Amino acid sequence: MARAMALRGRLARPFALLRAMPLRRQLVLLQSAIMLVVMLGATGGAVVIQEAQIREAYKDRMIGVAFSVAQLPTVLDAFDDPDPSATIQPIAELIRTSSDVTYVVVTNVDGIRYSHPNPELIGEPASTPPTAAQTGDVWIGTETGTLGQSWRVKVPIFGPDGEVIGQVSVGTLESELQADLLGSMRTLAVWLVIAAIVGVLLATWAASVVRRRIHGVEPDEIKAMLETRDATLHGIREGIVVVGDDGRIVLCNDAAARLLDVEVDDAVGEPLDGVLDADLAGLLADDGQRLVLAGERVLVAHADPVVVHDRTVGSVVILVDRTETDEALRALAGAQSAAEGLRAQRHEFANTLHTIGGLIELGESDAALAMVRREGDGGAISGVEESGIHDLELAALVLAKRARARELGVRLTVDASGLAAPFAADGADLVTIVGNLVDNALDAAGMQGRVRVTLSSCTGADAMGRIVVEDDGPGVPVAERAAIFELGHSSKGEGRARGYGLTLVRRVVARLGGDVRVDDADLGGARLTVTLPVHARADARVRP
Repeated sequence: MARAMALRGRLARPFALLRAMPLRRQLVLLQSAIMLVVMLGATGGAVVIQEAQIREAYKDRMIGVAFSVAQLPTVLDAFDDPDPSATIQPIAELIRTSSDVTYVVVTNVDGIRYSHPNPELIGEPASTPPTAAQTGDVWIGTETGTLGQSWRVKVPIFGPDGEVIGQVSVGTLESELQADLLGSMRTLAVWLVIAAIVGVLLATWAASVVRRRIHGVEPDEIKAMLETRDATLHGIREGIVVVGDDGRIVLCNDAAARLLDVEVDDAVGEPLDGVLDADLAGLLADDGQRLVLAGERVLVAHADPVVVHDRTVGSVVILVDRTETDEALRALAGAQSAAEGLRAQRHEFANTLHTIGGLIELGESDAALAMVRREGDGGAISGVEESGIHDLELAALVLAKRARARELGVRLTVDASGLAAPFAADGADLVTIVGNLVDNALDAAGMQGRVRVTLSSCTGADAMGRIVVEDDGPGVPVAERAAIFELGHSSKGEGRARGYGLTLVRRVVARLGGDVRVDDADLGGARLTVTLPVHARADARVRP
């Protein structure tokens, strides 16, 4: 185990040294190593091919020489002479020198030499078996003789009657073959050295180009920057969406995915219009800031172009969720309105008590008793307690809106007598729907105007309820009734973030399975009617 760990440590040391090098040096070394491996492989292949070609060339030459000697009439006739070597030796040597082979040896069927480069060996048996004379076939191979190891060809010699009378052995020393191969490789080696030098220079140039493209940053620094960027982007609460110049999302952090109700992996690479609302997509053309809706969320969206080296490569959209802020502001406004209502009611009761006290002092007890009976129902708060509204949050909203209406000089009436079953929606959704509709109606009615809110429902399977808000304002022209539910549409002028209240109402109502429409009201202005499902049991969610 210890030996294996030590071996792994020795093997890992070069890689550790490589990682510690600057990027430019790493690229040069890696590219040079790859080039070296390719060159060695190509050289090995070239050596094998060249050697095979040299051997093939020598084999063809030796076969040609052997057949020419075996078929010479002079050589055939010499086999019948008392001293065949006297005729065959000069011919064999002449052919050997002219054909550039190591030897040409002629023997009889018993292997007795009639020619040899060393004349002293003529008349002696050959050092290798006369294979061709024995089999009558051509033999090619490598054998070791008196001159050394050679690549040789043995061809049988046939007499006039067709019988084998001897053989011709033609060969070239293996050392000569290797010398020819090395001679060829010298030229190849020169070209390989030149190619290696050029390759290293090109690898150095390529490393410099890569380093410039990444602004001279080392891999460890790039890793640290990416980790820091990811931690920063996914750790902040604001949503960030970066869009490339081709209109596709290249970056989306966790906060943006949560606000837009998408998955980060699903958003990246997709077209902007396929992930974001059209309102957010249109924001990129403005490069500004405005309120937008993403589903039922109210977002502050700020868009800016992304400029790199004086060239616009995309846009970045920063999204801030204002939903929680708006809900807190609405709750604060409701509390302030309730406080103002209580304060106004305190003054009213103080005046009433002073009046009753004065009547008693004057002895007008009957008048004082009548006033007590007339004022016994109290003000707006007691009216809410007996209004028939089942949802506590909705009842509190009505109380606040009544106080607000008194401040604006608007007569607001709420009729919930037909509310037989509570709406199948939570208090936050009801507050969103009724709050926005009543605010619009109060703005439309103006001073001395009238606003009427009617809540009704029925019981039973698939029962539906209605929320009707009417005013005596100017109303909504028929041509604009579809447009008032579009984001950004408002008739209240500039100076405040407007144009998303009715859009939000329509989205909430659609999610709850209801419907909203606008028409003319009996009071002379506009009437908005919201249809929502209700609970099947009349006692469900009833306020205690």
